[in-house]
Amino acid sequence: MTTTNKLQFLLVGCICGLGGYFFGAHQVNVEWANYKPSVSIINKEPPTGAPNDFSLFWSVYDKLNREYYNKKILDPQKQVYGAISGMVQSVGDPYTMFLPPAQNANFQQQMAGAFSGIGAELGLASDNKTIIVIAPLEGSPAQKAGVKEGDAIVKVEGQSIAGWTLPQTVEKIRGPKGSTINLTVLHKADKTTQDLAIKRDTITVKSVAGWVKKIKDIVPISDSLKNSSKNDESIMYLRLSEFGDNTNKDWTTVVTKLRAEMQKNGNVKGGILDLRDNPGGFLTDATFIAGEFLPQDTPVVIEDDGNGNTQTLSVNRQGQLLNIPLVVLINGGSASASEIVSGALRDQRKTKLIGDKSFGKGTVQEAVDLGAGSSVHITIAKWLTPNGTWVHGKGLTPDVSVALDPKNPTQDNQLEKAIETLIN
Repeated sequence: MTTTNKLQFLLVGCICGLGGYFFGAHQVNVEWANYKPSVSIINKEPPTGAPNDFSLFWSVYDKLNREYYNKKILDPQKQVYGAISGMVQSVGDPYTMFLPPAQNANFQQQMAGAFSGIGAELGLASDNKTIIVIAPLEGSPAQKAGVKEGDAIVKVEGQSIAGWTLPQTVEKIRGPKGSTINLTVLHKADKTTQDLAIKRDTITVKSVAGWVKKIKDIVPISDSLKNSSKNDESIMYLRLSEFGDNTNKDWTTVVTKLRAEMQKNGNVKGGILDLRDNPGGFLTDATFIAGEFLPQDTPVVIEDDGNGNTQTLSVNRQGQLLNIPLVVLINGGSASASEIVSGALRDQRKTKLIGDKSFGKGTVQEAVDLGAGSSVHITIAKWLTPNGTWVHGKGLTPDVSVALDPKNPTQDNQLEKAIETLIN
């Protein structure tokens, strides 16, 4: 009997469905006359009303194991995992997935904030086929090598990844610290691919960072803003790069420190919440973060299970930054949980969103531990902003659209616009 550990999350990147076909996440008690499988089967009763004629499955399974020419490579466990994965993948939802032990371990390491690799969140483009970079992590080997948000992964070690799943791609790209991986990528604005050699490293994700600074001391911004008549005014800046296992604890530590600095400063014009390239994470964390800026009992997100049932998640704590003027930075790498926070702040306190349109991931997954290191993630609901907006496939359109200048990467046009919005 497996143990079940359920957790709702909204991570958009890094791992998705696999190939093959099987009859379910629970093994099924099937009787088929005259058939005796060549490996032992641990059976469970099928769910009520489920079809139990798996004669075609057993026929293919038997034929494969009897007639495949190289029986040394036949692995019953891999066959079972591949079949389960294909059954889950048949739903056609890239966020509903079965994770065998290796992929599940990768997922858990990522949520814990420490792993060995290149430091890039991977996901699927709108065609559900092309594997793209949702966002390179700040200061990661990927970012230093020139990997950008929106890049399509074309080849890994010179091999085309056409037809690969996300877990396959993640497994190939991950590797020991100090080793090198060669990727061929296509930048969004380019017509030709680029080959990148990236040296892997231990990736430690610090999901929260922040500062309180006078405008004239903020880097990178233009000289005109630094030399403005209001350059002695201060800005509070909070950067949230993901919603992971340690996010809430780290967030509280940073916010408490910044609040003390603001009280000493006494001339803070407003705050900037930077959710750019934040691919999402746990649903409860999104509610927690929004609660820093919204009063208790304020609705943050609505869950709709598709069967006429809805549930509203509201703020359940006392935030420290309820009254500070606020703007939020978003871009194409802002997804799921970061979109929940952005949407809630705009709906509930008219906070302006600045930057580029967000990714557009509006569903909720439940992660269930199946035992033996594997898990299944199932989309159980869609989520809506408090005003009833479903962002899936559309994203959040910013109130102030500002694109970064690729010809001047040292200047942050979006951060500048956020500062200008606060001081004007």
